[in-house]
Amino acid sequence: MKGFKKMALLHPSDRPREKLKTRGSEALNLTELLAILIGTGIKGMDVLELAENLLRRFGAKGLPSLSFEALSTQKGIGVARASVLLAAIELGKRLFCKEEDDIMPIVDGPESVYGLTRDLSKHKKEHFVALYLNAKNRVLKQETISIGSLFATIVHPREVFAPALSVNAAAVVLAHNHPSGDPEPSPEDKALTRRLAEAGKLMGVEVLDHLVIGKKGYVSFREKNWL
Repeated sequence: MKGFKKMALLHPSDRPREKLKTRGSEALNLTELLAILIGTGIKGMDVLELAENLLRRFGAKGLPSLSFEALSTQKGIGVARASVLLAAIELGKRLFCKEEDDIMPIVDGPESVYGLTRDLSKHKKEHFVALYLNAKNRVLKQETISIGSLFATIVHPREVFAPALSVNAAAVVLAHNHPSGDPEPSPEDKALTRRLAEAGKLMGVEVLDHLVIGKKGYVSFREKNWL
């Protein structure tokens, strides 16, 4: 985003729409492409500035994960422009990411979850992570929810389910490590899992499993029929 100029300072032939028309869409940078989708500026801020602000705040990779509410409440965006932006992002996914399912890891049981989270066993503090899945059990996002002490970590349901809603996850799989090396779940682990499963039902996001990871293996709540 270096070299950014206000629209008024650009030669007419270098403005996004004219540039696209004469040189093709591949000649435009991310700010210019986003500016075309936004359409026009607002009082005191031209369309390139609006686009620049979005990219500076969220980054190109962060935009696709924004909810409608989060995007529409950004300065100068609103409902109509948020609709256009999210529709364009979704269209791009469907047209050009046909092999997305081949790239996104699939969770088909505790072993696959362990394969994605086994590195937690190396930590000297408790790390609590969540894997957010789509309807096909493909991983949309993995996020560290909490890092605790040597013996415990504190996890609140809103910290687990807010990211799930932001990526429209259908389900979530939980995992955390025991620095002691023993993967046997504690009474606190069981109570927390029950609480998160109940919250998930209310949110419409199923808690599929919870793995406790030790030095040489794991314990799955699903395999133990605790979920």
